[in-house]
Amino acid sequence: MTSLQKWTLAAGDVTARYSVVLFFLGFGLAKFTHAEALAIHPLLVHSPLLFWLPRLFDPQWSSDIIGVVEIALALMMASRRFTPRISAIGSYGIAASLVVTLSFLITTPQLDPALSGFIVKDLTLLGVALWSAGEALRVAGSPAAPHMPSA
Repeated sequence: MTSLQKWTLAAGDVTARYSVVLFFLGFGLAKFTHAEALAIHPLLVHSPLLFWLPRLFDPQWSSDIIGVVEIALALMMASRRFTPRISAIGSYGIAASLVVTLSFLITTPQLDPALSGFIVKDLTLLGVALWSAGEALRVAGSPAAPHMPSA
């Protein structure tokens, strides 16, 4: 493998994984705002997977809970260099979260087309999260896991 190939793969690994981490940290933090809590409330109410949140908690608490989960999953995914197994678990958690988000396209009546377009990007993030989980598990099984230079 050439130096350019090695550099490109390493840069791609870091960019792919940590861009998803940044997305989830940013959107997780946003969940603590009133505007975001109000924006996601209709999605939660119609979700067959998350309908229980707004039944048990007010919109802000529901959003806060999701924010804590998103931030925790992002930090887990980011831990790849030190704890690849934890990173894999976080990556799978992010993948599951993205599947739930993508389900809003089907479960939310009269979904704003702009929001639909925004949610579709989660398909790409889902692919990266699944790649991240597989790559972290591959490294976790390697005897040289802590010393791997990749993301």
